[in-house]
Order: sequence, then structure tokens, then C-alpha cells
Amino acid sequence: MPRFRPTARLLVLDPADRVLLFSAVDRSGQVWFTPGGGVHRGESLEAAAVRELAEETGHVRAEADIGPLVATCSGLWSTEDGFTFFGADTFFLVRVAEPRVDMDGQEALERSVITGYRWWTTAELRATGDRIVPYGLSDLVDRLVSDGVSTRPVRLPWRLGT
Repeated sequence: MPRFRPTARLLVLDPADRVLLFSAVDRSGQVWFTPGGGVHRGESLEAAAVRELAEETGHVRAEADIGPLVATCSGLWSTEDGFTFFGADTFFLVRVAEPRVDMDGQEALERSVITGYRWWTTAELRATGDRIVPYGLSDLVDRLVSDGVSTRPVRLPWRLGT
């Protein structure tokens, strides 16, 4: 039986509309992903987003200033030690005044997994051969920048082709 794991993830955009992604290496090789992580028991999605933003990037926001929920995706995933999770990812839009990252607040697990970070343009996301998650990120960021936030969150695919 899969374990439910809700997350609060962040689409952090700098003044040049570049999105911040962290890198890690998993069974499939290098992967780039948005800041964010698991929601603690009793914590709201917004509170988790604020906590994760501060821990992972050093950018501090109040819950009321975290930005809108812009996308969701969900699906099954497994750990190397055999645990299966049903991940339910929510993505909040956060604009920052400068493209700085302070990773000093990261937890030990985050420091052991994250291998680096980079600010990406959507053209760079489309051109790279690297794996980017969530799938559809470049189109989502383009839409947010050109059209603004939709009245309903966009549903992103859990895996490529789904």
C-alpha cells in the first residue's frame, strides 16, 4: 500500500523570469527539480512552502506573501529501499528580487542529495538533454510569464507522456 506524501514545491522566478532548479543524481542519472518538499503533519501547504523556501533558498516570505498555487501533479514513486509513495505535488509561484541562493538552512538529507543549482530560462529548459521535473515546466513558466496566473491550477503530467 503506497504512503501518501503531499509536497509544497516552488517555482522561484528571478527578475529575468528564469526559474531556479536544484540538481541531484538518482538511478536514472542527473535530474533538475524545483525547490520544495514534504508537508509536515498538521502543516498547511502554504506553511510548508514558506518553510521549504527559507530552508532551501534563503528567501523568506510570510504565508500571505507566498504567491498563488499555480500547478499540481501526482503519481506513484518508489525509493531505492523499496518504499512506495503516492506523491501529490503542489506548486506555488514566488518571485524574488535577485537571483541569489543561500543553502545554509538545508537539512542534512537535502545537503546529501542536492548537487547544485542553476537559474534556467525556458529556452534553456527546452534545449537541454537533462531530465527536468516536473514535466511541462517550460510551458508552465512561459504561460505564467506571458498570461499571468490562471484561475485554476494547471495539471502537470507525473511522468513524461502521462
